[in-house]
Amino acid sequence: MAFAVMKLTDAAADRVKAIVDNAGADAKGIRVGIKKGGCAGMEYSIDLVTEPNAKDDLIERNSARVWVAPEAVLYLLGTEMDFEVTTLRSGFTFHNPNQTSACGCGESVELKPADLAALAAAGQPTVRA
Repeated sequence: MAFAVMKLTDAAADRVKAIVDNAGADAKGIRVGIKKGGCAGMEYSIDLVTEPNAKDDLIERNSARVWVAPEAVLYLLGTEMDFEVTTLRSGFTFHNPNQTSACGCGESVELKPADLAALAAAGQPTVRA
């Protein structure tokens, strides 16, 4: 079994497939990254992919394709991406062990790079940076 940077829940995979199906024939999946911004310092970014970047990591589940930007890999190791619908909002959520805090509205987060030495000591596969 190959090592994946992130895991997708069935709900996230279903939502990715719906986005791609509604985006047209050129859409292949989505790309997850991180960018500076928000009151906590970082935000997750999600973009439609029409032409995959060879340097991105590919995660697939139930025919849904999610690419992870290389600059985000160390911040997303061990993350589970989900999709939830509540009374007030619907959207992707990230259960990220590298998150140290979040802003009150939940739109931005503070992330630390994954501790590769701790992953190796725990017997987890590591990613070459």
